[in-house]
Amino acid sequence: MSGSSQKADVTFEEDDLPYEEEIIRNPYSVKCWIRYIEYKQSAPKHVVNMIYERALKELPGSYKLWYNYLKQRRKQVKGKCITDPAFEEVNNCHERALVFMHKLSPENAEEYIEYLHSIDRLDEAAVRLAAIVNDESFVSKEGKSNYQLWHELCRLISTNPDKVKSLNVGAIIRGGLTRFTDQLGKLWCSLADYYIRSGHFEKARDVYEEAIQTVMTVRDFTQVFDSYAQFEESMIAAKMETTAEMGQAEEDDIDLELRLARFEQLINRRPLLLNSVLLRQNPHNVHEWHKRVKLYEGKPREIISTYTESVQTVDPLKATGKPHSLWVSFAKFYEENGQIQDARTIFEKATKVNFKHVDDLAGVWCEYGEMELRHENYDEALRLLRRATAVPARKAEYFDSTEPVQNRVYKSLKVWSMLADLEESLGTFKSTKAVYDRIIDLRIATPQIIINYAMFLEEHNYFEESFKAYERGIALFRWPNVYDIWNTYLTKFIDRYGGKKLERARDLFEQALDRCPPKFAKTIYLLYAKLEEEYGLARHAMAVYERATKAVEPLEQYEMYNIYIKRAAEIYGVTHTRGIYERAIEVLPDEHARDMCLRFSDMECKLGEIDRARSIYSYCSQLCDPRITPSFWQMWKEFEIRHGNEDTIREMLRIKRSVQATYNTQVNFMSSQMLKASTNATGTVSDLAPGQSGMDDMKLLEQKAQQLAEEAEREKPKPKDKILFVRSDASRDELAELTKQANPDEIDIDDDDDEDEDEPDEVPLEQKAVPSAVFGGLKDD
Repeated sequence: MSGSSQKADVTFEEDDLPYEEEIIRNPYSVKCWIRYIEYKQSAPKHVVNMIYERALKELPGSYKLWYNYLKQRRKQVKGKCITDPAFEEVNNCHERALVFMHKLSPENAEEYIEYLHSIDRLDEAAVRLAAIVNDESFVSKEGKSNYQLWHELCRLISTNPDKVKSLNVGAIIRGGLTRFTDQLGKLWCSLADYYIRSGHFEKARDVYEEAIQTVMTVRDFTQVFDSYAQFEESMIAAKMETTAEMGQAEEDDIDLELRLARFEQLINRRPLLLNSVLLRQNPHNVHEWHKRVKLYEGKPREIISTYTESVQTVDPLKATGKPHSLWVSFAKFYEENGQIQDARTIFEKATKVNFKHVDDLAGVWCEYGEMELRHENYDEALRLLRRATAVPARKAEYFDSTEPVQNRVYKSLKVWSMLADLEESLGTFKSTKAVYDRIIDLRIATPQIIINYAMFLEEHNYFEESFKAYERGIALFRWPNVYDIWNTYLTKFIDRYGGKKLERARDLFEQALDRCPPKFAKTIYLLYAKLEEEYGLARHAMAVYERATKAVEPLEQYEMYNIYIKRAAEIYGVTHTRGIYERAIEVLPDEHARDMCLRFSDMECKLGEIDRARSIYSYCSQLCDPRITPSFWQMWKEFEIRHGNEDTIREMLRIKRSVQATYNTQVNFMSSQMLKASTNATGTVSDLAPGQSGMDDMKLLEQKAQQLAEEAEREKPKPKDKILFVRSDASRDELAELTKQANPDEIDIDDDDDEDEDEPDEVPLEQKAVPSAVFGGLKDD
């Protein structure tokens, strides 16, 4: 309000002009207004009030002006009766101050809303809460998010529809539905709760129906559906209570049955409604469309409608699953109901769909052909598959995704395989051969296709043609894919010709073994050796076995050597296996080498070569730690009992002690190395002798070494008499005394020990008469 307009209502003195001019020049200066008011303090109260009003109109947010003004107005009514109209004017001033000054501390708006709650002024609380929710710059003092404040507003207005009149509840909650899309379930339930509390039950039901038809997540659907079901249950319960209190009438029965039927229908609709939610999430989910069809089982119209909607909705480029299965299932539905022509129509449409993968279109063609076969339309099935494999006007590579699948399906092995099967069953030899040749020319054949082709030719007695088919397959593939072809080819060739074309068979085997991985070599080598054994030369077979022991995997070498030894023994005799045993023992790992040594020594024993067998045991002992392989030493011990004497037994024990010492040394060396590493890593010299940090480090090490040596000496077992070596000058009495001592390696040589004798008798040796033929003519002399 300008000064000129006030002059019409208030008379200004001449001294007021400087203040008025200053205010006109700067009406937004609080100091100017304060100086003017202080100057007019002696003026009548209505003049001072008018200046305050003018100042607050220009500066409505000034706390100082409002505070001084309200203080001034309270002084003016002090001592007056409470019914005086001046009191109402002062109250109005306070109300206006609150309206303007609540912008001063907006962070305390929540406290004000809580206060309004406490005095049951819910309408005003809802208005204030709506204001801070719409204020994007508002920061909650209690740390609440905008959604939490919104949810409080929805709960407040939905649970108190009779007290909140100033807000449009429906518009507010629906606004939240577009704003907070991750909490749709709670907001829909709040809106429905508002209508339920307002008594608008049909509107609430409409809200629930709209919600379950629009929500996009299973969580929101579950919240809405559970609330909807609870609402229907409460309506039924309320109706039953009312009927029980007021009496039952015919209209009440109808209404109750209607509500029960509505509730039952809602429960039955749940799977279908949930399926709709999932399809709204991803309309290209093929699996969910199939589930939807199952839910409509027994309802052909709904099934046809669902299939039609699915094939129109699902984009093959975005589909989750196999989109062609929808077309196939759609056609099969018509087929199962006897509408073959409609099924053909569906298949024809499916063959024109631009699927993402060639395999999808190939699946359609194959299913189309299968349907014709089920109805014994064999010629039509052949015609369809020939159509599918026909070369298009514009050729394209199988994996060229820029080209439509219709231009690439002619290279689909799935379609060609089915066509080959049909040609074998229904076509001619010439047409079938042409199909297989075409598959190979297109370079889409698999090893199984090659084998099928060759066997087909063999069944028609085209043996050389079948061998050529194998060779074409071998030219197409590399290891390991070519293994099955080689294995079948070689087997069939041997079965066919045997030894008639031996050189050719050998060439084939050599070709097969060229660059053959060790994993697949065993079977081919055994087949090769069998060929040489049956139709070739034995020495060639042995050479093949020898090559096989080097060509196979390390894990198969032991088994290969066993076969080699067995076959060599059967063909040449056991003496021929000595060299094989020796090579096997050199090549094989310790575990298998030990077994070979035992078998080798057993063979020599059977041949009467005791010294050879003993040498083998001696060699093998270097591989056998007595603590780990006690069985070996027991077998050697039994061998010496049967075939040895006192010297050989002593030699065996000496070797055993030597081997034991060797392994102990290795273990101790490793332990010392580990201890040294750990000491260097974690300890110092001072750790060896704590408390003597001032001593020389070398001296400490010497003390520790001496201490360890003394402990080892104490733990060393002391002999009762004296230690006798194998070759010594000890008397027989001393030896007899030693034999009485407990020895874990003691061997009972004599079966007829006499416990009463002081000295052991000499070991009795069995003697036999030397045949006279040995001496010849010397016997007579």
